[in-house]
Amino acid sequence: MRSVRGSIALLMCVLLAACVSQRPAPVVDRSGRSAPVATAPLPSVAPPAVREANDGVYVVQRGDTLFGVAIAFGVTQRDLARWNDLAVGAALRPGQSLRVVEPSDVATATPITGTGEAEVRPLPLPGTSGTAAPPAPLPPVTAPAVPAPPSITPVVPPPDTARPTLSPIPWLWPTAGKVVETFDDPRNKGIDIAGVEGASVQAAADGEVVYVGSAVRGYGNLVIVRHSDEFITAYAHNRKVLVAEKQAVKRGQAIAELGRSDADRPKLHFEIRHQGKPVDPLKYLPAR
Repeated sequence: MRSVRGSIALLMCVLLAACVSQRPAPVVDRSGRSAPVATAPLPSVAPPAVREANDGVYVVQRGDTLFGVAIAFGVTQRDLARWNDLAVGAALRPGQSLRVVEPSDVATATPITGTGEAEVRPLPLPGTSGTAAPPAPLPPVTAPAVPAPPSITPVVPPPDTARPTLSPIPWLWPTAGKVVETFDDPRNKGIDIAGVEGASVQAAADGEVVYVGSAVRGYGNLVIVRHSDEFITAYAHNRKVLVAEKQAVKRGQAIAELGRSDADRPKLHFEIRHQGKPVDPLKYLPAR
């Protein structure tokens, strides 16, 4: 079975919220009384930062992890480590270059049955040594005339206007609210659904919780649920998580409270990943 964390290669554009606050020290006059303390303005949230790769190479930033970079570029952590000759749990350093796409010079040879070794055999040319002479051509055979079958006009069924079934999983919307950001890989690897803080975040289908934490930069409090060997879902920016890792959850079960952790506004960032690759959730969720 594919490694769950390896297949979680699987979430939207990575958002980065940076908050900096400062407090000035109180000023004391000669009488010993403290002057009023100035109140610093509320910290502003920096605009989202997007990881970018030039010619398939990404430069590591402060706070990056191998796991987080793999998720950001939709690859497995195991493949990312293999492409860069790193251990799966290796630490990264700022400024380090990482190949985030499979090298194009990787060749695959087809083994010959029974030997286990790859072998390339050129086609023999007639007249060369070590090859048999080409056989004499057969005399032409004239087939008897056969009447042409009557033409049949195929029946074309009317086009199906219903949404195609992309998976056998009955998906459910993870929260109520308006979609404010649509899928746009690699800028956004899922959809953003606006809401109020504390609103219920529900499991989109039956599954098992495989990750709870905030180690993936730009996702805040994150929950990842595995639904099968092919599909996982991710729920980011939660205010509070209501489940634990390895816990079985049912479709529609509350797993978190909507929040704004590592985000610029209260919202749920929701992703569906198929075999580790992000896909458009709007093609899987029921119409509403």
